[in-house]
Amino acid sequence: MTATLVPPPVTAVRPARLAGLRGRIVGGLRDTPRRLAAVLAGLVALGFVVGVVGFTGVRQRADLIDGVTSRSGALVVAAQDLYRALSDADATAASAFLSGGVEPAAQRDRYQNGVAEAAAALAVIAAGRSGDGARDDAVGVIAAELPVYTGLIETARAYNRQGLPVGAAYLREASGLMRQRMLPAAQQLYRSVTAELDRARGGGAGFPWIAVLLGLVAIAGLVRTQMWLTRRTNRLFNIGLVGATAAAVVLVGWLGVSAVVIGARLDASDRDGSAQVDRLVQARVTALQARADESLTLVARGGGGDFDKDHTAVMRRLIGPDGHGGLLRDAAERAGDEPTRAAADSAAGRARDWLAAHQKLRQLDDGGQYTEAVTAAVGSDPGATTSIFNELDGTLAGAITRNSDRFEADARSARRGLSGMDFGVVGLAGLMVIGAAAGIQRRIAEYR
Repeated sequence: MTATLVPPPVTAVRPARLAGLRGRIVGGLRDTPRRLAAVLAGLVALGFVVGVVGFTGVRQRADLIDGVTSRSGALVVAAQDLYRALSDADATAASAFLSGGVEPAAQRDRYQNGVAEAAAALAVIAAGRSGDGARDDAVGVIAAELPVYTGLIETARAYNRQGLPVGAAYLREASGLMRQRMLPAAQQLYRSVTAELDRARGGGAGFPWIAVLLGLVAIAGLVRTQMWLTRRTNRLFNIGLVGATAAAVVLVGWLGVSAVVIGARLDASDRDGSAQVDRLVQARVTALQARADESLTLVARGGGGDFDKDHTAVMRRLIGPDGHGGLLRDAAERAGDEPTRAAADSAAGRARDWLAAHQKLRQLDDGGQYTEAVTAAVGSDPGATTSIFNELDGTLAGAITRNSDRFEADARSARRGLSGMDFGVVGLAGLMVIGAAAGIQRRIAEYR
């Protein structure tokens, strides 16, 4: 009878083989030259990763900061210009209508400039579309309604020159279109591009945690390697490893310190620049709305009660119920510099003067002295509401320009903080790799 040979179970062989393989690996690593080679490979790989991650992170942050000024910042300025220009055109058209017949050339020019500036700003925003459906819809609304608005204004002017009261109806229709459709769309655009600016600024100010942590791991590995070599060779320093450690420390320090400095500059661009501009623009647009309400109340010739109520509500929003609050008070209290605070306080003072002049104007109109009320509104006297409003508007315009310049200066300063840093990081990572390789290869060579 033939005996059947049964092969041993596979499970009985595998543990022995694995144990042998493990022993060979451990034994090899216990061999000092091989262990040094493994450490060298790890440090070189880590240095390469640190260089790539650091370079990529710096480039990404630089692109985001570039976007703050070249894209997001430009879009915010365009949205501000659009919102202000539309409001200005509406207020100027209503004010010019009170002159009767042919309006003054200065008012006509201001209206046309407002329309032209609005069209130019809209073109800038349209060219910078980002796939935001709400933003695209808002651009479409303004682009479609702006020709309709200007057409209604021209029709109103034509009837007004003929002395026909139907011109006032066209003016009210145009102003209604502006307030109900165009200005809300402009405000939506402004909110959208402001959110984009905040995202870009936040990304640019972000701390490079991954690159810094990898750099710290590299430093720890280099220090541990030097301590191990000191115990094995009784040599206190390894010049190559010391140089590699110094390069890693400089790299990590540069990344960390620059991130803090750049973040502070970008925060300043918001706090002392765009945030202040936002408050001042809101105050300026509110004043323009009050100016349009005042003019439309007079244009209605006794039927403008709704416009007068809106004027009261808008002025309260501008300077508060007591004349010492509202948007202008907020702008003054939160101003980051004395010139801006002084401008907001000055504008608030002129707004109070305007409110007092407006009350006198309303007394004249309500008392049947319509011609005198119109003169009080559009006359050349320094006490006329037009003169007071122009001073207020000019003060806010100057403050907006000054703070816009501060925003751009701070953003450019943040960008300069990253100049050359991408290649500097690569260079330092390269020095780290070269130093580690030189220091460890020298020790390996001693075993040959």
